[in-house]
Parts: sequence; structure tokens; C-alpha cells
Amino acid sequence: MAELTLIEAVRAALARALEDDPSVVVLGEDVGLDGGVFRATDGLWQRFGERRVRDTPLSEAAIAGVAVGLAAQGFRPVAEIQFQGFIHPALDQIANHAARLRNRTRGRLTCPMVLRAPYGAGVHAPEHHSESIEAVFAHIPGLRVVIPSSPARAYGLLLAAIRDPDPVVFFEPKRLYRAGKETVTDDGTALPLDTAFVAREGRDLTLVGWGAALKECREAAETLAGEGVEAEIVDVATLKPYDAETVLGSVRRTGRCVIAHEAPRTGGFGAEIAARVAEDALDVLRAPIRRVTAPDTIPPLPRLEHLYLPSAGQIAQAAREVVAWR
Repeated sequence: MAELTLIEAVRAALARALEDDPSVVVLGEDVGLDGGVFRATDGLWQRFGERRVRDTPLSEAAIAGVAVGLAAQGFRPVAEIQFQGFIHPALDQIANHAARLRNRTRGRLTCPMVLRAPYGAGVHAPEHHSESIEAVFAHIPGLRVVIPSSPARAYGLLLAAIRDPDPVVFFEPKRLYRAGKETVTDDGTALPLDTAFVAREGRDLTLVGWGAALKECREAAETLAGEGVEAEIVDVATLKPYDAETVLGSVRRTGRCVIAHEAPRTGGFGAEIAARVAEDALDVLRAPIRRVTAPDTIPPLPRLEHLYLPSAGQIAQAAREVVAWR
């Protein structure tokens, strides 16, 4: 066991996968000698060699395409896109090839690849470095979309993603990369995919989030607890396939639901969650579902980032409103 940050947990999971399975290869821009822009692969090139940890040209389409080819030929590639905002050139390979390979070949070929990308705000960089477009990928059949919210989640979910026989898009909230440490047991144990986790139990309302938004959800829950309101927190973790039953089970217990994410409001994955709750648990809702999200705008320049992100105060206020609803 060790106290690790989220980025250290990602590195530990990659090292474990490389050590345990010779078919695992890591590739991406600067992931080799330099250890990655966020140091996620620091030391792996020196430990496992350039045949297992490969630097690539500055071409996201090529990175994704090579990963699809490697996966089809028996490897388990873990490809890194430096920032989610740069992922769009890779979308053709992901949506038209990786996601469809099993179906296209009637199961003769699978695509056991992972595409990692840091996402969301947190580094106070220009707008191409702060995207939260996870809903785009959750809309594509054939893909898994996984987003960890803590070091232990990152370690276990990344190992599960690498071992999965189908393509997984693994988005890492860079705002949490070095936000704190957590005890992680580096024993190769994976966490289940396609499963949401109850991060905090409560009786009065359900807060639903994923990735970095869990930090604000926890802060809001602490504030509410001081006011006598006990919030249950559900960490979605895998957006696709979405574990509706865990969220519905919580909402059936509490009767109220607030969904928080830092992606823009319109078409965000929170809308899917709200729709599923309305379809399957309307009879137990005591108040309208509320969403707390970023506005429908391009991620702003650094000085405005704090105004763009949903805050714990906004989540707490939405919770107060649904609890007070009559």
C-alpha cells in the first residue's frame, strides 16, 4: 500500500499492466523519454524499453489508428492523447473503426485498446486544454467511457479498462491529478467497469457526479450536513454503459436528485441521467431534478476559469431548493 496522487495511481496501473501482460504497449506524444506532459508515464520508457513505451508523431489520428491496428493484431495498446481538446482528429478512428470492429467482423476480431486523455479544467490554460466532451463519446455505441474520481478509482478502473476486450475511452480529470493522495494497493486488483459507486450515504437527496465534480459534490455535502441535510453521493465512474440501477436505487431512497458536471449544460451526460430518472423513478420524486453544470460556452481563458466551473456553493444551493420543494 502507498499514498498516491491520481497521476501516480495512473502510472502505477500502467506499470502493473506492462509488467503482467507482454501484449500491453503504451504509445503517444512524449510518453517515452519525457514521461508525458503530466508525467503519467515517467520512468516507464527506462523500465520497459522503447518497444513497449513508444513516442509517436504529433498526429492524434495516427495515434488512434495505430492503436486500432495493434489491438486487431493481438496487442493491448494504451494510447495517450495529450489533452481531450486535441482528440477530435482521432474521432474518425475511434467511432468508425475501434467502436465497430467487433460488430463489423461478427466477433472474429475485437479491439482491446484504451485511449487515455486528460480532460476538464484545472491547469489555467487556453480553451483547447479545458474540454469536457465526454457526452460525445458516450453517444457512440461500442465504446466504454470511464472517468475516475480518485487515485484508487484511477488505479482499479484503468487496469480493468486495459484488460477489457473492447475499446475503452479513459478520461482523467487533470484538476485531480495532484489534488490529494489516497491509499492505493498496487496488487493488480481491478475495479468493476459499468458500475457506479455510492461515495457517501445519505437520506435527503442524491447528488450525482463523476470525475472532478465529485470534489465539489463532497464539499457541498459537508456544507449541507452542517445544516441538517444528509446528501447521498453517487460516483457514476462509467458513463457508458451507464449503471442506471445504482442511481435509481439511490433516488428511490431519497426522492430527490441533483446532477453536477463541468461539461456544458445542453446535451451533457447529466441530461441522460435526468431522463432515465424521470422515465423510471418519477413516482418517487419529491421535487424536480436539478442540473448544476458549466454554461454553454467555449471554455474561457484562464482568468475566468473559476467562474466557468460549477462550484460547491451552486451544488449546495440546488440541493437546498430541491429539499425545500413542496
